[in-house]
Amino acid sequence: METTYKKVLIITDTQVAPLYLEDVKQAFSSQVTVDDYVVPAGEASKSMEQYSRLLDACISLQLDRKSLIIGLGGGMVGDLAGFVASTYLRGIDFVQMPTTILAHDSSVGGKVAINHPQGKNLIGCFYNPVYVIYDTDTLLSLPLSEVRSGFGEVIKHALLSDAEWCDDLFQVNVSKLSPEQLNLYLSKGIQVKADIVEQDEKENGIRRHLNLGHTLAHALEAELGYGEITHGEAVALGIWFSLRASEKHLGASLPTEKYAKWLIQNNYPIHLIVNINKNRIIERMKWDKKTVESQIHYVLLEAIGKPAVITIEESKLDELLTDFLKEVSQIDERN
Repeated sequence: METTYKKVLIITDTQVAPLYLEDVKQAFSSQVTVDDYVVPAGEASKSMEQYSRLLDACISLQLDRKSLIIGLGGGMVGDLAGFVASTYLRGIDFVQMPTTILAHDSSVGGKVAINHPQGKNLIGCFYNPVYVIYDTDTLLSLPLSEVRSGFGEVIKHALLSDAEWCDDLFQVNVSKLSPEQLNLYLSKGIQVKADIVEQDEKENGIRRHLNLGHTLAHALEAELGYGEITHGEAVALGIWFSLRASEKHLGASLPTEKYAKWLIQNNYPIHLIVNINKNRIIERMKWDKKTVESQIHYVLLEAIGKPAVITIEESKLDELLTDFLKEVSQIDERN
């Protein structure tokens, strides 16, 4: 690998390291000092504790402003490595090397963060990698839960942009995707996101639309415990609620029944939210980054391809969430 960097720190996790770490290290010439730091796999590592340990490692290795950090792994690793790079010495270069479908999406847009016990991604900033290196062969080793996770974001991009693409995705069995299909859907999703980010890098306007499904998703992740549900699976469930809320709150006509059927056919973990504490979920939603002056701002759809950020009063949100959880419970009992 051609590089002008003299020192490189590869941050990865215990799941990815045995698969790809040595290959990446051996790609550098002997003139480059390459070190690695392996964190435990799972969302729980996106923490202040791991962040602090990584800063200790950067200092111990004497990384300077001409050093490079590489995030090799899924979305958790990319977020953590990027946040370390953005804050160490007020910012050094980093490269994203995503190995999951979800990380192929999150590598675009420059958001890096760690979690707080109160909520997901509450500590972070905007900091773009100097490169994103994609190798879709790494996706062939993914467990099915990670494929489902990545498809939560893919279908979000379709709902934000293209009704025909949605219809196509509703026919997909994620356990039987061909590499060609996966590459096509990933490319389309990344393009949708890139087009939005190009217009609104710092999320002051239309970039907020990319948070479709995320307000409930982040609350679910925090409430269930980080790592108990994958981020993309939580997003997929959050989108279900957003579709139903769009119908009831905005009078939108949306393919919510088709979407719910697709979730069930692809074994998304709807059982995890059957007995969720509604009041605690609403409290966690108030910590969402879109919340302003305790007003919860929710991304809904007026139609496919026509998102809108709507302020929802807490009493109305309580009503919508009550109805949704009742629906989920009834469907779970039937399945």
